[in-house]
Amino acid sequence: MGMKKRFLRLLATILTVFIAEMGFSQQIDSMMSVYADQFPTEKIHIHFDKSIYNKEETIWYKIYILSGTELSNLSRNVYVEWYDTTGRMIKQTVAPLYQATAKGSFEIPVDYVGNFIHVKAYTRWMLNDDPAFAYDKELIINTSVANLAKKPVVFKTRVETFPEGGFMIQGLNTRVAFKATNQFGTPVFIKGVLVNDKNKVLDSLKVMHDGMGSFLFTPNPQETYKLNWTDENGKTGTTPIAITKTEGVKLAIATTNDKALVAVERTQTVSDNFKHMNLLVHMNQTLLYKVSLNLSEKISLTAPVPIDELPTGILQFSLFTSDWIPVAERIIFVNNHLHEFNVKLNLGLVGLTKRAKNDYEVYVADTAFTNMSVSITDATVVTPDANTIYSDMLLSSDLKGKIYNPGYYLTSDADSVTANLDLVMLTHGWRRFDWDKIKAGTTPTLTYKRETDVMKLSGKVFGAKLANPNNALMLNLIIVKKDSSRTFAFIPIQKDGTFEQKGLYYYDTAKIYYSFNGNDKLVDVTQVQFENGLLRFVPKKIQFGESYHSLGWSDSLARVKMNFFLTEQEALKKRMASTTLQEVIVKTRAKSPEQILDEKYASGMFTGGDGIAFDVMNDPSIAGVQSILAYLQGKVAGLTITGSGQQMTLSWRGATPDLFVNESPSSIDQVQSISVTDIAMVKVLRPPFFGSIGGGSGGAIAIYLKKGNEGRKADPNARSLEYTVLGGYSRFKEFYNPSYDKPNETVDIDIRTTLYWNPYVITTKKSPRTRIQFYNNDISKKLQLVLEGVNGDGKMVRIVKLLE
Repeated sequence: MGMKKRFLRLLATILTVFIAEMGFSQQIDSMMSVYADQFPTEKIHIHFDKSIYNKEETIWYKIYILSGTELSNLSRNVYVEWYDTTGRMIKQTVAPLYQATAKGSFEIPVDYVGNFIHVKAYTRWMLNDDPAFAYDKELIINTSVANLAKKPVVFKTRVETFPEGGFMIQGLNTRVAFKATNQFGTPVFIKGVLVNDKNKVLDSLKVMHDGMGSFLFTPNPQETYKLNWTDENGKTGTTPIAITKTEGVKLAIATTNDKALVAVERTQTVSDNFKHMNLLVHMNQTLLYKVSLNLSEKISLTAPVPIDELPTGILQFSLFTSDWIPVAERIIFVNNHLHEFNVKLNLGLVGLTKRAKNDYEVYVADTAFTNMSVSITDATVVTPDANTIYSDMLLSSDLKGKIYNPGYYLTSDADSVTANLDLVMLTHGWRRFDWDKIKAGTTPTLTYKRETDVMKLSGKVFGAKLANPNNALMLNLIIVKKDSSRTFAFIPIQKDGTFEQKGLYYYDTAKIYYSFNGNDKLVDVTQVQFENGLLRFVPKKIQFGESYHSLGWSDSLARVKMNFFLTEQEALKKRMASTTLQEVIVKTRAKSPEQILDEKYASGMFTGGDGIAFDVMNDPSIAGVQSILAYLQGKVAGLTITGSGQQMTLSWRGATPDLFVNESPSSIDQVQSISVTDIAMVKVLRPPFFGSIGGGSGGAIAIYLKKGNEGRKADPNARSLEYTVLGGYSRFKEFYNPSYDKPNETVDIDIRTTLYWNPYVITTKKSPRTRIQFYNNDISKKLQLVLEGVNGDGKMVRIVKLLE
């Protein structure tokens, strides 16, 4: 059931009768619905295989995108930018999204000397949002280059105060939260007192967690107040407290397991519009409750708001006067654990000796499909993740300002953790509406449209009169990819010169050869501009600013172990560089016939990867087989093929595999009509397969016909045509998982810090189990497994397990 449907059901069952006013009330109701429906926000989390890397290693990652509490269907592509310590962009990558997720890799440059890499990730749609909510992360890089002549850092402590509800009002007892940080956003421990202008001590400051705390006090007329404090380095300071109003209303909220207790109190004298007030309670841009408050006969009242059936996330309370002027706001965090789904990890075979085999099972007893990622690393070289899938999706994406160690706040239901999380709610800005624009009926200005399609080929023809009602002009294209494979396309040109063909996508770059169908002379008098439908790559440089501070290490043992890995990696590189050509030839394993065929026929997303290739030309068992699908029956674990002829049915992990002939989409009846004697190779690609426009949840079967010298007509020569070069999706490395039960695995020394990485661990109702198999390296004695993921309902999971 969708989020909006759950909200409607919730309102129908537990919402009491509220008084709805005309005018601004209806305007606000309708505009909030417009924002929720037409201007939803997206949130990103990236699961990296580990938190610390040596230079020259590969960073493996998996991207997850939610909108509200559901998998986002707003975008089809995701962009990642990589910056060095000076803010210079090293690389930008772009990948298609599958079930609101994408995988990728980044190879740390050989000559990189920085101690961190800065990562930014976004969709085109997210560029419309406030940059304060963008995804940013720093990854620690361990290099052998010492950072010499580095100026010592002079830390500067800043103490900020945050009255509950937003303002301090004379005569009203108000809770005031405080936060002490240095210029880099790192918490600072302080001791201090609250004093008035006569230097009388009214209260002492008590830090509860990470530089944060709170106190209560009632400001009196004609008095001023300040905090006198001393930080952990012995430096003293003063922070004034602003008493901004002489009359008005305060908003305070306390929570129980099932209710939020809202307390509203006004001063004795207020204008009439403060005597009848409106409270809006909303989450993820969706209005949940509207409460009318009567303060004409009393100066304070309380109202319980049920929260026990709400989804996990930030719940916002906005208080208005009777004429809908906003006067106070407060946020709380609701955690009913409705954001989680359960995963069971069965450890069948745990091997921690040299090159020992490990065999685990992931089991999900759920009707919704799941899409997860798993990393297994040497446990001695990892640090606790400050950011998790929970904290990125539920905290960091909705709060402004730096949250120190956000992952901590969703690790436990302990009262202390809950109280500390409420301090975060009090001391950080949040995603709020511009109420003036809401009342005026003004919608946000959108610079970037949603990317609802994967990469496409489009453009415009300039320099010729194209309108001809009797003969529509056609553009002939030959797309030659990096591996020299070709794709042909015939695209009609509109009267204004534009053209577009969806579904033509590739990886890396391609040469686009073109001509005009039936009119070759047009090439000489026209100019053809091509686009790939993606955001254009623009090299950038960012400024980190004073609030940014490069990451440091707090775990000296982890540094020692990482330096050991780094030393061994560099020694191995030197040994490999000194190996003679003859030794290389001796040690190099011969390619299998299937590998040779794969290199010869497959291209783009069809190459390598998680697939099984069959050399049909040289397989004697093909004799007498009526069709290629009949040939595959029983050959691939998990792939079920039943029936015969055009009535055959295919199933893999509960979904139907997509069919391709020479990498073009095909159907069962077309495939069944192909003679097996015309087929060179068939490749079965495990789910999910990203080359499928529909998502590829059932994997794919790719059939390759014989080429010219094998009895098929060769592709035409395109070298005489005009061409341009156009970029496509980024090409990523596949994680190498050695198999030491094979005698030909002759690795000199195995010093991998990441033992296993699988960005797509998929389960469905029909296939609730999946296996994880890998081999240990030569030296690790303790491993850490991290599993994160989402399911079809937008729920999340995170498991961290030590293997020792």
